[in-house]
Amino acid sequence: MRFYYDAIYWIILIPVLILSVYAQIKVSSSFNHYSRQRNRRGVTGAQAAYEVLRAHGVHDVAIRPCRGELTDHYDPRDNTIYLSEPVYNADTVAAVGVAAHEAGHAVQYAVGYGPVRIRSAIIPVTQFGSKFAFVALMLGLVLYSQPVFAIGIVLFGLTSLFQLVTLPVEFDASARALGTIDGTNLLDGDERKGAKKVLTAAALTYVAALLMSLLQLLRYLLIFAGRDNRRR
Repeated sequence: MRFYYDAIYWIILIPVLILSVYAQIKVSSSFNHYSRQRNRRGVTGAQAAYEVLRAHGVHDVAIRPCRGELTDHYDPRDNTIYLSEPVYNADTVAAVGVAAHEAGHAVQYAVGYGPVRIRSAIIPVTQFGSKFAFVALMLGLVLYSQPVFAIGIVLFGLTSLFQLVTLPVEFDASARALGTIDGTNLLDGDERKGAKKVLTAAALTYVAALLMSLLQLLRYLLIFAGRDNRRR
């Protein structure tokens, strides 16, 4: 039975690993490709973010540059959109797509989008779970304690829950971004397709991360079930 469970795990793991590697390569290649393609209207990332906010009636969000590449994010703690150096002042197709996406997150918080409120609410428990899950799992294995191992599984499951809730948040932010790009004509038709490719590749990394987390959770559950059966 143990061999059967292991076989299932590895059969599922291989395509998930391939997807994870593909997603990372795709997001990097897409961003690099469209970072070399300037948009015809000369719209920078910062301007694109502002336009998305304005189109949704959001006027109290700051837009600031930050160091690094693909470090773009919205921080609800100070209500600020941080755009990386290749995005903030760049008038490329990729810059507009990425900046508009981050502005989409700011809009989500402004309108009280359900999934983003859930994600914010569970952040404290998921942070706790990510810190102590592996400690509990290792102790459960070493001490051969099913209750401690079960606690580790629950704590790890919180991380998977967070990633699950993150998916609709990311997809919705991209949808808001592309909708505003269409509505305000920030990009032309072919440029809009390029921005969508960048955002789709980025979304794929979240899908791969969720699948990997769920697969690891399944692994722990199978270990728990196998140890429980041997005790009987």
